[in-house]
Amino acid sequence: MRILIAEDDATSLRMLSAILTKAHYGTITVDNGVDALRVLQRSEASLAILDLVMPGMDGLEVVRRIRRVPPPIPPYIIMLSSRNEKPDVIAGLNAGANDYVGKPFDADELSARVAVGKRMVEMRVTLSNNLQELADALDQVRTLRGILPICAKCKNIRDDQGYWSNVETYLKAHTKAEFSHAVCPDCMDKLYPQFSPNRKDAAEN
Repeated sequence: MRILIAEDDATSLRMLSAILTKAHYGTITVDNGVDALRVLQRSEASLAILDLVMPGMDGLEVVRRIRRVPPPIPPYIIMLSSRNEKPDVIAGLNAGANDYVGKPFDADELSARVAVGKRMVEMRVTLSNNLQELADALDQVRTLRGILPICAKCKNIRDDQGYWSNVETYLKAHTKAEFSHAVCPDCMDKLYPQFSPNRKDAAEN
């Protein structure tokens, strides 16, 4: 997982990068809010640590803009600031940040908060994948609910390309259905009359 670090103080930037690299995360570093927003809009990072005060665009505005038009999987955002008063924390969370860490920060605490964010991102990815699978399944159902050209004699089905195939082949190509094979009573009468339960009952009567 790649983490965006947006921090205009060079010392803090190096420290944050070292902490995350040690924890085996990939990092993208920028020193202003404009570049931070661009990275998030392109979904280049799924978690971000944003300084509150940055040139070009402050952290609050970055969060507001990315929440206004979020990417397919919204990033987990940790706001980082030396402004630790309750109104500042509330402002950051109300803007759309997921967490708020004050400066100076504790390395172990920051790592733990990043780990929480990582788990949240993984849950969002799993949910997104499940929703896509559901959408695909609904598309298949809608395909089957359409009008299918079927031969009145042999019951073969014509697909969208104009080719004819039997029902089983068509369903295998358009759904995830699996088949087991048996012989229905009518076919049993025609093909294997000596084994047909219907014929046996008729003989006994």
